[in-house]
Amino acid sequence: MPQSDPALGPATAVLALADGTVFRGHGIGAEGAVAGEVCFNTAITGYQEILTDPSYAGQIIAFTFPHIGNVGTNEDDIEATTPAARGLVLRADITDPSNYRARQHLDDWLSQQGLSGIAGVDTRRLTRHLRQHGAQNGALCHARDGQIDLRALRRQAAAWPSLEGMDLAKEVSCAQSYQWEQTAWRFEQGYGVQTAPRRHVVAVDYGAKRNILRSLAAADCRVTVVPATTGAAEILDHKPDGVFLSNGPGDPAATGQYAIPTIQALVQSGLPLFGICLGHQILALALGATTRKMLFGHRGANHPVKDLATGKVEITSQNHGFEVLADSLPAGVRATHVSLFDGTLEGLTVEGKPVFSVQYHPEASPGPQDASHLFERFVALIDGRA
Repeated sequence: MPQSDPALGPATAVLALADGTVFRGHGIGAEGAVAGEVCFNTAITGYQEILTDPSYAGQIIAFTFPHIGNVGTNEDDIEATTPAARGLVLRADITDPSNYRARQHLDDWLSQQGLSGIAGVDTRRLTRHLRQHGAQNGALCHARDGQIDLRALRRQAAAWPSLEGMDLAKEVSCAQSYQWEQTAWRFEQGYGVQTAPRRHVVAVDYGAKRNILRSLAAADCRVTVVPATTGAAEILDHKPDGVFLSNGPGDPAATGQYAIPTIQALVQSGLPLFGICLGHQILALALGATTRKMLFGHRGANHPVKDLATGKVEITSQNHGFEVLADSLPAGVRATHVSLFDGTLEGLTVEGKPVFSVQYHPEASPGPQDASHLFERFVALIDGRA
């Protein structure tokens, strides 16, 4: 049975890792038990955007920043209608909202979305554990009466399958094609609407964040979003000026079983291609490179990335648990960016073709906007073909 903490009262939530490590605390959000891969995010802002990012499908997110909830929640700061994350872990109890844009308390929003969480956890200890032993599966249970079967929770954590080999893009992708017209958010104006696009881009949805689509629309692009499994012939039937490969969850090698032939055909078509995150990884696979699961991944909004061509360093927003191996890039494919945290590959380009990708998130949301110019680079490649 969960022990009691005098500071919190009776324990009403437990997080059990697959290796048997247990963290006790009190429940937040919806009651219930969930399992997934436990990972940590170091961002100090944007918890609503993070929880709704489709790239977090299958994962329980531990926030290293202790003050979560201070801006409340609203209808605008979401990256997908239905949160893909399976749960969350906090150090302190949810902070009361104190922001003019707040419309709902985070705890109420979590309950409404069916998301379970645990607060009162030593997230420093949890983060050190994951950094040392690697991301691992866990099970989280929130029961207001404190009746939690710890043995069953440990079994649930151990039984949950690894993200390695798991195709999650199909689960979070759109079911059918649609048009996207919303542009970037502006202070005191909200989101705009694209009315006079000068280019047409097809965005392949492996789990696309809305702010990516907004960034494309803000760059004067008419955006047609298509499901992850859409073939090259259907994409080309839309007669796009360029193709965007979105972010998304899961193992790129598993997702790539249907995406790789499509991307190979698109590369051969000569159309400009731009990939982000999972799109970057699948593009690399289509070009002949290899990927692998990282020990604990990159998740946060403070990751320094160096542009190898200019020497410029940008602070970036990242969320990925797999990487492209730089030494696996074939002839004609060149590394363009590198992480200054661990030296991993952060970008590539195909020599002689209008094709490039980055591992990080230039659309931010949350995070810095240092790399937003990459959308301008993409449309410049499109305009260069006109």
